Amino acid sequence: MLEIVIGVLTLTFMEIVLGIDNIIFIAIVANKLPKKEQPKARRIGLLFALFARIILLLGITKIMELKEPLFSIPLPSHTIDMSWKDVILLAGGIFLLAKSTLEIHEKTAGKEAQMKAKEGNTLTKIIIQIVLIDIVFSFDSILTAVALVNSVWIMIAAVVISMAIMMFFSGPVADFINKQPTLQILALSFLILIGFMLTIEAFHYEVPKSYLYCAVAFSLIVEMINMRVRKNT
Repeated sequence: MLEIVIGVLTLTFMEIVLGIDNIIFIAIVANKLPKKEQPKARRIGLLFALFARIILLLGITKIMELKEPLFSIPLPSHTIDMSWKDVILLAGGIFLLAKSTLEIHEKTAGKEAQMKAKEGNTLTKIIIQIVLIDIVFSFDSILTAVALVNSVWIMIAAVVISMAIMMFFSGPVADFINKQPTLQILALSFLILIGFMLTIEAFHYEVPKSYLYCAVAFSLIVEMINMRVRKNT
């Protein structure tokens, strides 16, 4: 019983940590909608992430089969065997790189460009973007969870708990991020970094995620200090 509780708590914490980038992406994208539609977009986005993770866990046998080689890319020094997992990570990484870069470009182009960008967005378009990135984040999260715990039901319990916590805090987190322009740019820069990490992982270059999250934590602490200094001056 103790092992089950420890397993659920460990996975819940891991899912929350891995889900921070998902919440950031949802908050920034949903901010393009009218104020009254933003909470709905965030809730639908996180609900889809929950269902996607549960479906992936229930089909975990098929998911593991996605790691089988699909085709090979010959290089001068060696050959890279690409699987469906690698293709999904590559597509998700490129999507994150492109989307985050475009978002930064819009935010640095001035208020007029931002207003034009918002005019072309609807709830359906925003939800489609959220759904696409949810699939990538869910896929990466499930593969990490499988490496830690063997029980599918423990993983499902951890996913449900973590998503409930994220739904509860998604509103305050989104409001905080959207009120701080410099924090938005920092968050988008994190997403570019995550997109780059997913892309190189697709080509079997493994980078410990602890490096990424240490860099994120350090940058966030520095930005918090900057915000305090700006407020005091």
